Amino acid sequence: MSELGLTIDHLTLSVSDIGRAKSFYTAALAPIDLHPIADVTAEMTGSVAYSGFGRSRKGTLWLAEKGQQTPPTHIAFRAPTREAVRQFHRAALAAGGADNGVPGIREEYHPEYYGAFVLDPEGHNIEAVCFELEAES
Repeated sequence: MSELGLTIDHLTLSVSDIGRAKSFYTAALAPIDLHPIADVTAEMTGSVAYSGFGRSRKGTLWLAEKGQQTPPTHIAFRAPTREAVRQFHRAALAAGGADNGVPGIREEYHPEYYGAFVLDPEGHNIEAVCFELEAES
């Protein structure tokens, strides 16, 4: 398996307002090709509502309306290009996120580590990262 291969199948974040969270993540994750794929109601689960994001039919990120998660967490999503990282950052800010690190190289992590960070409306540190060189124009 490649050093950049995915080892986690999916994860769940607890949120207090699933509608607000779904709206934020729909906008923020679109530039990195992650989209809403399923909604599961509280009636269906017998407990809480879930909203899933992924590619095609596979959910990678699930939001669970279980209340604000404490402490908040950090999630880094792989972006296909540096431009997608920049688009993620702009979209997340426009959707109500707060800047937590402008797009750029983070040499302290890796010489080709190009990332951007935002805090979602509930304080989770959400990142998009790319290890590819800048596309030539």
